[in-house]
Amino acid sequence: MRPPVGTLTLSAGLAFWTPPVLAQAEGASPPQAAVEQPTAPVIVDGVSLFRVRGISVYPAEQRAAAIAERIEALAADRSVPADSLVVRESPLGTILAAGGRQLVSVVNQDAEIEGVDRQVLAELYRRRIIDAIQRFRHDREGPVLSRSGALAAGATLVFALVIWLGLKLLRLSRRTLDQRYRARVHAVQFQTVEVVRAEHLWQGLYRAFTALALLVGLLVSYVYLHYVLLLFPWTRELGNRLSDSVLGPLAILGLGAVGFIPDLVFLIILALLTRALLRVVHVFFARLGDGTLSVGTFDPDWAVPSERIARILIIAFALVIAYPRLPGSGSEAFKGISLMIGLIFSLGSSSVIGNVIAGQSLAYRRAFKVGDRVKIGEHVGEVSQVRLLTTYLRSPKNEQIVIPNSTILNTEVVNFSTLAQEKGLILHTIVGIGYETPWRQVEAMLLEAAARTPELLRQPPPFVLQKALGTFAVDYELNAYCDNPHRMIVLYSALHSHIQDVFNEYGVQIMTPAYEGDPEQPKVVRPEHWFMEPARPDGTAPAPQRVAAATTPA
Repeated sequence: MRPPVGTLTLSAGLAFWTPPVLAQAEGASPPQAAVEQPTAPVIVDGVSLFRVRGISVYPAEQRAAAIAERIEALAADRSVPADSLVVRESPLGTILAAGGRQLVSVVNQDAEIEGVDRQVLAELYRRRIIDAIQRFRHDREGPVLSRSGALAAGATLVFALVIWLGLKLLRLSRRTLDQRYRARVHAVQFQTVEVVRAEHLWQGLYRAFTALALLVGLLVSYVYLHYVLLLFPWTRELGNRLSDSVLGPLAILGLGAVGFIPDLVFLIILALLTRALLRVVHVFFARLGDGTLSVGTFDPDWAVPSERIARILIIAFALVIAYPRLPGSGSEAFKGISLMIGLIFSLGSSSVIGNVIAGQSLAYRRAFKVGDRVKIGEHVGEVSQVRLLTTYLRSPKNEQIVIPNSTILNTEVVNFSTLAQEKGLILHTIVGIGYETPWRQVEAMLLEAAARTPELLRQPPPFVLQKALGTFAVDYELNAYCDNPHRMIVLYSALHSHIQDVFNEYGVQIMTPAYEGDPEQPKVVRPEHWFMEPARPDGTAPAPQRVAAATTPA
C-alpha cells in the first residue's frame, strides 16, 4: 500500500523541518521551542480526538481538517470494519490506515507534543479513531436518530411550556408587586432635600425584577439549545461551541465584575453624592432666583445661568474623579475612542459651543429678560424664551423668531421695556410742514394730537423738536411718553390718525417727500368728508349689502 503523495510530502517536510530533529537523532533532547509550536485539534462530530502540528506551507488547521475529513469518509463507509485500522512503520514515520486508505501519518514532531514515543502515540491515535468511527456510525443509525428526534421534540414542548408558564408568572408577579409594595416605596431624602424620588426608585426595582426574569429566560433557553444540539451528530460541534461561546464570555465577565465591585461601590457613592450636591445647588439658586435669598449685589436674573455653570463644573469634577475607576479606562482602545470623540466634538460643534457661551454671557449682560419688548438687528418682538443656544421672539404679528445667541452677542440690542416703567418710553414720529405755516401753530397741533391719543402719559408732557429745516419743508418730531411698550404699534397708529385729524381741522397740509409745487387747493380732507362711506362716526363696521342675483336672458 503506497501512501499518497501529500502524506509523503508532509512526512518529509516534518522530518527535515528543523535542526531539533537532527539533535534528536544524535541523542539530544529537543529544545523547548519545538514543543511550543502551534497545534490544531482533529474534531469529528464535535469531539476533539487529538492535536496535530503543521508547517508554514501546510498549517496545523489545514492538516487537522484533512485528517478529520478522511476519518469521516472512512466512518461513512460501513463496509470497512472499525477495528481494521492498523499501524505500520515507514521510513518517514508511523502510518495509520484501513481499507486501503491512509488516515494519519505520525512523525517524531507529533510525538514531541505529548512527550511520548512515536509508536505509543500512534497506538493512542488508533484507539481514538476507532472510538470515533464506532460513535459516528452508531449516532447515525435509524433507531438512534428516531430516539434523538423524540427527545428533541419532548424538550421543545417542555421548553415552550416553561416559557409560557414563566410569562404568566411574570405578569402575575408584576401585578402583585404593584398592588402590595408600590405604596410602601418612599423617596430617599437628605434632610429636606429629595435625593431620589419614589417613582424613580420604584422604576429601578421594577426594571431589576424584569432583568432577573430575562436572565432566567436566557438560562432556560441556553439549557434547551445545548441539550437539543448535542442530540444530533451534525449539530454536536455547534452545541459544544455554544458552551464555550456563552459560558466563556460569562466567566470572563463574572471575574471582571467581581474585581470591579470595589470600584463600582466607589462610583455609586460618588454618583449619589454628586446628585445630592446638584439638588442642593438647585435649591440654593432657586431661592436666589425667586428673591427669598439674597447674596450681596447678586442679581436674581443671574440665578439660572449661574446654576448651569455650577452644574457643569460639578459634573465635570465628578467625571474626572470617576474616570480612573471606569473599566478599561487605561486601555489604548478606550483612549483612542475618547480622543476620536473629543476631536469630532471640537471640529463639529464650534458654533454650538459659541452659542452656549454667548447664551450664558447674555444673562450677565442683562440686555433683556423674558417678557421684554426688544429690537435685535432688524427683528422686533417680545422675548418669549431664552434657551442655552437660541433666543425666541414673538413678533407683533404673532410670528416666532429664533435668533442664535452668538448673533445676539455681536448685534446691537434695543430694549424698549427696561426704562419704560421708571421714566417712560418715548414714542416719536416726524411730519414735514411747509414754511408758510407758523411753527408755533404746528407744535400746538402736534401736542393736541398727542393729547387726543389715549394711553399716552400726560406726565412727563409731550414735546416737539424741529429736526431739520429742509429745502421745501420743516421736519417736526412729536415725542410722547408711554409706559406700555407692548402697545407701541397700536399707539403709533392712533397717534398718526389724530395728527391727520388735527391738521385737517385747521387746514394745514402735510408735505409729501417729493415736492414739485404748491397745488391750487391744499391737500387736506374737509371735516364733512371725514366719515364718507363706508366709515362710521362711532367706529362700527358697515352692514353688508345684499347684491341682487344677475339674471341671464333666455
